[in-house]
Amino acid sequence: SILNGIFYVVKGGIPWRMLPKEYPPYQTVYHYFRVWRKGGFWEELNTKLRERLRKKVKGKGRKHPSAAIIDSQSVQSVEGGKEIGYDGNKKVTGRKRHLVVDTLGLVLAVLVTAANIDDRAGAKQLFTAMRTTSWKRLQLIWADGNYTGDLIAWLMKTCGWILEIVHKPKEQLGFEVLPKRWIVERTFSWLNRQRRLSKDFERLPETSEAFIYVTM
Repeated sequence: SILNGIFYVVKGGIPWRMLPKEYPPYQTVYHYFRVWRKGGFWEELNTKLRERLRKKVKGKGRKHPSAAIIDSQSVQSVEGGKEIGYDGNKKVTGRKRHLVVDTLGLVLAVLVTAANIDDRAGAKQLFTAMRTTSWKRLQLIWADGNYTGDLIAWLMKTCGWILEIVHKPKEQLGFEVLPKRWIVERTFSWLNRQRRLSKDFERLPETSEAFIYVTM
């Protein structure tokens, strides 16, 4: 019942106090959400479910990915709080979601920063955090042109992973689906289906990260 109450808040985009009476008291539901956020439960649950699904879809020996895709999404913040900035490229004041997904589009890691944080700087923070966990087979990361520069050499030296840039064709006019990059874009669209993630309503970036793991 507590989990269903949390899912209801994420899907409906409602304040905690508006949780219907069919669920436990909102104070109880929020309490467990917060405790599980601080204890890393949401990330751990996401990892277990992802590994189980990868094993079912890709086979027993491939629950750990060998390739991944990274991208970011700037979203408007409406609540204020920590880590708020202005993304001059997207013309958005708020936060930026840095996401690494596998080839199924399942989230491997997420970092929420102020929107003015450069993609490469955010990627370094995210990859540094990923180094502390076990990625037994990871070798290759795909990314768009925002991740060019010293990040390629830095990632190889720091993590031993190859960063491959998927460039737009020079003759491209308008929208065109690009190899590998569409996978992470689809994941962002999955997140946007949850109304609590349509904007950033949270005062703490850690809460925004937790809601992304809850959504997955």
